[in-house]
Amino acid sequence: MRIGVDLGGTKIEGVLLADNGEQLARERVATPAHSYEEVLDAITALVEGLQIKAGGSASVGLGGPGAISAVTGLIKNSNTLAISGRALPADLGARLGCEVRFANDANCFALSEAVDGAGADYPTVFGVIIGTGTGGGVVIDKKVLTGVNSIGGEWGHNPMPGAAEQRVCYCGRLNCIETYLCGGGLANSYIVAGGETINAVDIAKRAVAGEALANNVLDNYCHQLARALSGVINLLDPAAIVLGGGVSNIDMIYEKVPQYWGDYVFSDSCVTALVKAKYGDSSGVRGAAWLW
Repeated sequence: MRIGVDLGGTKIEGVLLADNGEQLARERVATPAHSYEEVLDAITALVEGLQIKAGGSASVGLGGPGAISAVTGLIKNSNTLAISGRALPADLGARLGCEVRFANDANCFALSEAVDGAGADYPTVFGVIIGTGTGGGVVIDKKVLTGVNSIGGEWGHNPMPGAAEQRVCYCGRLNCIETYLCGGGLANSYIVAGGETINAVDIAKRAVAGEALANNVLDNYCHQLARALSGVINLLDPAAIVLGGGVSNIDMIYEKVPQYWGDYVFSDSCVTALVKAKYGDSSGVRGAAWLW
């Protein structure tokens, strides 16, 4: 059996999976806001509870923001500051008395969808999270491609092709793809176009209701997403791209983006499938379990 844990900014979720992927148990607790020790306490208690339900040994995988630095062995690039610069997998493993495997949460999402989700029938999958941020993960033959710098799939921090204005990313760079394609980026585009302050979901609702401004902004968003993903296709040529996160629930994306990316892909045709995640918010925690 397998235990997966997804460390989020507001919640920590754990799942117990049978070897065939059947979910046997699932638990959630709030993420302690500031203390690293409290984060360790919360994860430890969650895993120990699932181990009891397993009634025997179970592997433990952990997904979360950031990656393991090849230089220091500590967490880097994490927007959850409590774990940044810490040896989270090793510290957790010492408490539990077992090895804990760690992967970036976007990699866990991609792995989940590639193993038994929307990308299960494809040999190469690029998993994309477009929600609060814009993350990605590469899975080849059901194995995550982490990379020597532990940043495989981090397409959200490449420059947005054809950026219309200057946007500052939290990473300190200008015009990262994330600043345009995350939910807040779409909302900002609506404001720049003359709209009021509303979220990405409401922009989509207004577009469906026939509002011209919302429809134009969303159509431009699909062009931006197509340009950004075409770079991934030109580099990796994945068989499928699986979308997750809140923005992935906008239906227009699946109709228009494949129409638009043909203008940018270096091929006379593009048969890469663009599909919505099967497991939605549960993909991250399932992917953590599949790290073993």
